[in-house]
Amino acid sequence: MTNPGAMKLTLQGECEIVITRVFDAPRTLVWNAFTKPELLKQWLIGPPGWTLAVCQTGAKVGDRYRYVWRGPDGVEMGMGGVVREFVPPERMVATEKFDQSWYPGEAVGTIVLIEQSGRTTLTQTIQYESREAREIALKSPMEQGMNMSYNRLEGVLASMR
Repeated sequence: MTNPGAMKLTLQGECEIVITRVFDAPRTLVWNAFTKPELLKQWLIGPPGWTLAVCQTGAKVGDRYRYVWRGPDGVEMGMGGVVREFVPPERMVATEKFDQSWYPGEAVGTIVLIEQSGRTTLTQTIQYESREAREIALKSPMEQGMNMSYNRLEGVLASMR
């Protein structure tokens, strides 16, 4: 099993990015951190000085979700989508589209949580509509931002144990 804190990004097929990260916490805590607005607002906040100003989550298939991040200068970045699968506490699938789209099309994100010996392995797969869209995402600061967020999440999970 991977060491906690080490995020790994790999490419799969023509259009997918797969992120894995082990958290030193039970699966139910990790699930709650991904599905409860009060917890998401603590770790999914973007770069320093940003906040998750709008955090509406979905709790069943067909629900819409919406996030809007706000920067220190008032700039906003919004995204949302529709929940396609919702199987607590192990699997969630949802579409993803940014308001000011920086890559073409819509993506589909899948989160799978597997617990072993009190640790939870997160596997997050992002499937883009095209290889071009994936390449644009890879050239962005997405990987750095996800790593920063998951480091914050580890801290939130530690405070919940």
